[in-house]
Amino acid sequence: MTLTIKLIILAMAAQVFLSMGILVLLGRERVPRIMSGEIPVATIAVERDAYPLKARLLSNNFDNQFQLPVLFYVGAILSLYAAPGWPEAGLAWLFVASRYIHAYIHVTHNRVTQRFMAYVAGLAILALFWLWLVVRLVILAPSV
Repeated sequence: MTLTIKLIILAMAAQVFLSMGILVLLGRERVPRIMSGEIPVATIAVERDAYPLKARLLSNNFDNQFQLPVLFYVGAILSLYAAPGWPEAGLAWLFVASRYIHAYIHVTHNRVTQRFMAYVAGLAILALFWLWLVVRLVILAPSV
């Protein structure tokens, strides 16, 4: 297994661990409030409004982990199939770093402008990742 394959797999694992970490933090915010009766189950069956702000931020961020990252996973798996190079490995890690920054901003001070900038940076990196992947696999690949 090449180093670039390992780096892509590790980037995907880092993104998965981010999602799991947010889910653990979300559970730590929600479960005690429900178990203590502070928040009746009926009030959260459909809407999240009964939860305090921190739990809502974590919940929104967890939802975010299934938006752009899904496109990342598809591209990363495709790159693994096609033997990734250094551009894919570097862009994969830059994307994951942008997701960690976005998550940190989202669940701490939640400055929307900063959060948006982190999101747009991740989107741009992901677009470059996909653009490079298409160029490498479709345009630069030898014809069969």
